[in-house]
Amino acid sequence: MLSLKLPADVESRLDRLAKATGRSKSYFAREAIEEHLDDLEDLYLAERRLSDLEAGKSRTYTLEEVERELGLAD
Repeated sequence: MLSLKLPADVESRLDRLAKATGRSKSYFAREAIEEHLDDLEDLYLAERRLSDLEAGKSRTYTLEEVERELGLAD
């Protein structure tokens, strides 16, 4: 269960959308969160990887290195 307070203009838009489509406001809030959550998870993972790279905890690989490691090199 989640409860949140939305700005009045967002609440109004969500209410209009729900009424126009016959769906609940909860449905659209859930859809928006699920969609955006993937993007946020990707962003935080990328930031973590960049921090590791900058700290010398990881390294990058060239395409040629990856192809060679996977046996895809010509």
